[in-house]
Order: sequence, then C-alpha cells, then structure tokens
Amino acid sequence: MTHPSDTRAYFFKIDTTIKKIRNALQKQFNDAGFDLTVDQWVVIDHLFRNPGISQNTISEMTTKDAPTVTRIIDLLSQKGLSERRMADSDRRKFLVYLTEAGEAKYHEVLPVVSAMRRKGWGNLSEEDYQHFVRIMDSIYTNISQE
Repeated sequence: MTHPSDTRAYFFKIDTTIKKIRNALQKQFNDAGFDLTVDQWVVIDHLFRNPGISQNTISEMTTKDAPTVTRIIDLLSQKGLSERRMADSDRRKFLVYLTEAGEAKYHEVLPVVSAMRRKGWGNLSEEDYQHFVRIMDSIYTNISQE
C-alpha cells in the first residue's frame, strides 16, 4: 500500500521555501549595505544569544559542518564582528564572542530580519505556528532516527 508521503514532495516544498526566504533576506541585506551573508547572520544571532560558545557548539546549533563554521567565524573576525578567546577551563579550546561592533551589527540587522519574518508569516495565527513547529519537529525526529 502506498503511504501518502510517497507521492508528496514535501522535501521539495520545504527546500524551495527555505531558498526563497534566504534569497529574499540576502537581497534585503545587500540593499541595506550590511556586508553580511545570511549564514554570517545566523552565526551572529547564535553568538548574541549564547556568548562564549565553542565552534563545535555553533556547528551543532546551525547544522553546518566544522570547516564552514570556521570559515564564517574567520570572516566575522576579519570584519571585527567576532573574536576567539581561550577557554579558562581548557587552554586548547577557543570560545567565540561577538565584539562590540558585532553586537552593534546584530542590533542593526535584527529589525530587517524581524520584518522579513513578519512578512513571511503574514496572517498566519499562533495556532498555525504551533502546528508548523510540531510538524517540522516530527519530520526532523523521524529523519534523525536511525
């Protein structure tokens, strides 16, 4: 018997929606002259919310591989937006923080990100959001089980 998901390309729907959001957000960043990529913003957002986290933790939080996260942090450091500091507990480990300029960039960019989120969500309700999160979490869990 065919399962309903066999004929529904839900992954394609998710993927195309994510690409549309990323492209629209990148255009907003470019138009505003932020000199940031969406991936750089994602790392800045995590660093603002979790100061002093390791690159491995950033990797896990963003689901990006370690070399990609290293490259993003290197670029943010070159722009003066982040810095690595040795961990007090383990001198072999570096923790990543936003600089003052990085925190200022966060506050500068956040209104544009928030506006894009509001636009994307449109007139959907809180109940719609709860269903969306439940469904996405279920798909994530189902794929993660091996």
